[in-house]
Amino acid sequence: MRHVAIIGSGPAGYYTAEACQKQIGDAVRIDIIDRLPVPYGLIRTGVAPDHQSIKGVSRRYESTALSGNVRFVGNVTVGRDVTIAELTLLYDAVVLATGAPADRPLGIPGDDLPGVIGSAAFVGWYNGHPDFAALGPALDGPGAVVVGAGNVALDVARILAKTGEEFVGSDIVGHALDALDTARHEIITILARRGPHQIAMTPKELGELGHLSRAAPRVDPADLPPQADDAGLDPGLRKSVAHLRAFAAAHQDRPIVIDFDFFAMPVAVEGDGRVERVIVERTAIDADGRVCGTGGTYAIPAALVVSCIGYRTPPIDGVPYDHGLGRFANDEGRVGGGLYAVGWARRGPTGTIGTNRPDGFMIAEHIAADTIDASGKPGGHGLDALLGTRGVQIVTFRDWQRIEAAEIAAARTGAPREKFTAIEAMLAARGGVA
Repeated sequence: MRHVAIIGSGPAGYYTAEACQKQIGDAVRIDIIDRLPVPYGLIRTGVAPDHQSIKGVSRRYESTALSGNVRFVGNVTVGRDVTIAELTLLYDAVVLATGAPADRPLGIPGDDLPGVIGSAAFVGWYNGHPDFAALGPALDGPGAVVVGAGNVALDVARILAKTGEEFVGSDIVGHALDALDTARHEIITILARRGPHQIAMTPKELGELGHLSRAAPRVDPADLPPQADDAGLDPGLRKSVAHLRAFAAAHQDRPIVIDFDFFAMPVAVEGDGRVERVIVERTAIDADGRVCGTGGTYAIPAALVVSCIGYRTPPIDGVPYDHGLGRFANDEGRVGGGLYAVGWARRGPTGTIGTNRPDGFMIAEHIAADTIDASGKPGGHGLDALLGTRGVQIVTFRDWQRIEAAEIAAARTGAPREKFTAIEAMLAARGGVA
């Protein structure tokens, strides 16, 4: 019997478990370890709450979780409750599927002022992640600045702009819904260092901005390249730019403006004890495709700055780390000594949820090849014994189902659930002792 531990219960973790089942069959036992008492990682706390169709992929993971040779081991923090070195002694293969939950800093003067937050924190706040439930973002206006040119920036701007009625059917948590209902920002500025042809925004997410009830997107026609230049773009980007052209041609009068500010780079955040303005420098793209500042600056009034410029995988003691790329050092997923990395922990924060599936199958192939001569390590039984001596309460998948049932029972009208935002409440809902 081969024993595999997967650290992280998000898409990369569950796709890897599914792949190990298919590669090795009944001769494998898999423990999926997570520091939270609830599974699904990015699906639960990263995907926008008004994108419920995307969250539906969790049903596939549930099928894997309920199979006989896969176990969810929640409420276990690697590095505190058990070390990587201990796990490699207990399991034939240990897979790091921890994602990239840490924000990259803006790295400009004033980025530590109250009111400047990273997208992981802000998204975690409105999605009910226990680490960010008490964030309390500044929503008292007059403006909010969102830094970034990808879908996360669009998610943040859309969530800031929506009315309470537009969240019907979503699983946004109550504390965020209440706070957003009192928000006073009138202009949400999306800052992009490059131009419309260099965005990483997909057509679906851009198109959603054109259907908001109290907000309208605005694009300066002068920022758009000649329309003939769109012909050389890939089809997806061409559709995205078409949305931007439509926004530039429309003149909708709404209480909130979502202003796309292209060729704009934040160089400082200023304020007396809190964010009051963002200093922005105009940019240009040189002949080599690099962004360079032009020297011209201006100020955007804002109480809130959300940085959506990328993520990093936090280091773990004893695991080789690539600081330049913000991920674990690995060779096609092999870290060394029975240790592997998958998903964003392996690649860095690139690709979609679905990208993790072939990634998981690649790692499963490595594990199948590397563990043919597995020597009878104790696996989950050994982990249970070790954690028992340390007083750690394991949360099983059946426990999670009781937590989920309690969340569904507590849902407000029109919502699929009301998430618990504190670990203690989760443990109480499953019948444990906090």
